[in-house]
Amino acid sequence: MSTKPVPTKNATGEAKAATVDMKFEIVVLPVSDVDRAKEFYAKLGWRLDADFAAGNDWRGVQFTPPGSGCSVIFGKNVTAAAPGSAQGLYLIVSDLEAARRELLGRGIQVSEVFHSDGTYTGTDENYLFGSRRISGPDPEHRSYRSFVSFKDPDGNGWLLQELTTRLPGRIDSAATTFASANDLANAMRRASKAHGEHEARTGGQRDENWPDWYAAYMVAEQSGGELPQ
Repeated sequence: MSTKPVPTKNATGEAKAATVDMKFEIVVLPVSDVDRAKEFYAKLGWRLDADFAAGNDWRGVQFTPPGSGCSVIFGKNVTAAAPGSAQGLYLIVSDLEAARRELLGRGIQVSEVFHSDGTYTGTDENYLFGSRRISGPDPEHRSYRSFVSFKDPDGNGWLLQELTTRLPGRIDSAATTFASANDLANAMRRASKAHGEHEARTGGQRDENWPDWYAAYMVAEQSGGELPQ
């Protein structure tokens, strides 16, 4: 995670730099049956970090999704929110179809891949970019635009959102990180495909400098910078 100061504004509207890191690490989920919820999130393949109790009055269970810096906590007397009221919880993936197949393989009921036409009214559940769910991925395969959804046993709502290229300014352009070996492998596959097109444009000659080209492509793709041609 970048520690580069982020411009903000004080009470007078003047720009200043944030100097204190604030790392978002916990989401509290309201559940009605702790053991049932624990079984579900274990079934997802998430890492169990803790299961603590204080007599019969309190219990807290923490799970972390693979590659995530943020965890979820649920339990007994952890929150006064109604079970199932947590909605619009986003899990970012670089390959939506692969992530969906894995969930299905784990016995999780998930939606089909869908995207939006920008409609914000209708009977479908709201999500980023709209509420109407159109079957299939975004036709242009744009980052942020394709989704899959699922719910836990209490109805807390999750969405998988496919993201391969972040918008400019969303990450430190000088730093590149991958949450998992799978994310890195997928980035290399996309770079390999783009590099093949690059070699075709240069007459089909082998590019001996391909490692540098791959590296430049992968950094630019993740940071939202200009991709090498």
